[in-house]
Amino acid sequence: MPLPLPGSPAASWGMFQERTRQVFRGAPVRIGVAFWLFGLINNVLYVIILSAALDLVGPDVPKGVVLLADVIPSFLTKLCAPYFIHAIPYHVRIIVFVSLSACGMLLIALTPSYLDGGSISIKMAGVILASLSSGGGELSFLGLTHFYGPLSLAAWGSGTGGAGLIGAGAYALATTTLGISVKATLLASACLPAVMMMSFFIILPREPLSQGPMIRKDSLPIESSLPDAEAEEDDLNIETREDEGLLGAPSDPFKIVRPKPVKAASGSAWDLFKANLKRSSSLFFPFMLPLLLVYIAEYTINQGVAPTLLYPLRQTPFKHYRAFYPMYNFIYQMGVFISRSSIALFRIHDLYLPSFLQVINLIVLSAHALFDFIPHVYVIFVIMFWEGLLGGLVYVNTFAEISDRVPEADREFSLGATTVSDSGGICIAGFIGMAFEVWLCDWQVSHGRNYCTKI
Repeated sequence: MPLPLPGSPAASWGMFQERTRQVFRGAPVRIGVAFWLFGLINNVLYVIILSAALDLVGPDVPKGVVLLADVIPSFLTKLCAPYFIHAIPYHVRIIVFVSLSACGMLLIALTPSYLDGGSISIKMAGVILASLSSGGGELSFLGLTHFYGPLSLAAWGSGTGGAGLIGAGAYALATTTLGISVKATLLASACLPAVMMMSFFIILPREPLSQGPMIRKDSLPIESSLPDAEAEEDDLNIETREDEGLLGAPSDPFKIVRPKPVKAASGSAWDLFKANLKRSSSLFFPFMLPLLLVYIAEYTINQGVAPTLLYPLRQTPFKHYRAFYPMYNFIYQMGVFISRSSIALFRIHDLYLPSFLQVINLIVLSAHALFDFIPHVYVIFVIMFWEGLLGGLVYVNTFAEISDRVPEADREFSLGATTVSDSGGICIAGFIGMAFEVWLCDWQVSHGRNYCTKI
């Protein structure tokens, strides 16, 4: 029987099947379940808080305040924690993150609403606690995927994508459809972090964390050189795997690579910090910058441009102008969920291409907000879905590329350090979006389109 020609549908299908086998071969289901729940719960509170922004601060306070309170602490955590968090065992981190999340949500829920004279600053303090937990959780769980292979990263990405759909949908269902009070909904969400505790201590197999020490460069003052990965591994005397799968992952993703003994270099804490800082700088152009760009573009769209993408109601399926933004967000989250769930089946290696395409989305939608040239809202739906696909692809493929291209001893640190880019991008976009939305709305009103004033 002749072999299929390269590039033919049969060959492509064969590669797809082989890629799937490489990711899931020998993978315990418990790993997939645990990491999917980690991704879901770590991100779902962030989504719930943003969904509740209007209920938390009222109509007179910019909703961007909630976004920034929900993102800046996470950003600062991701900026600083990779340089010391390796000294804290994972089980201790989980307990701390669960406690911070639960306390934060309780503080938000139990503080009286603005209508009853409740303090918005106290609610924002609760948002900050939840944000600290989310930031520390993301860099820790992504670092943990280093020990559990490609399935763990695929499950984490899918769980984070599902958080957007489930968080926003559950909050709307509870408070709008079922008529449950905002306070009761937020109190119920304070119980969700306990799922992370169950996932780590009950569901997740613990053997990969306990089967022998890994030499980690966050404990050695050795410079990293990402472009020359093979030389780096030789310098560290690390035994490399001989058989590589289609994803750049080993054929046995759960095999523990045991490094040869290396004499640890001595140095002060300041020397270790400087060494880690150099390692972070080497991550910037291949990994951090494309992730930063895509997040700036997509969150500027979501926070600054999307609220002004409005049409006369008679030309749309909506009865109220307030319905546009939730639908845009839902369609966007659908794209994010699909693309973040695709890593086990589909890979991209050029991270800059989808990042630049996201910037083009921002330019096109901003131009439409100004000049009104896209004829139907359904075209906007398609672009919002495409926006979600691009954002999710860059996120999950960035960390997959790190798992493939960064030397073994650098990998856990690099996975955690790179998470600063997404929160940094959201922070930048939050400041841009608050001003951009006002400017776009004023422009539209001055040109005879006052839909944005009716939301």
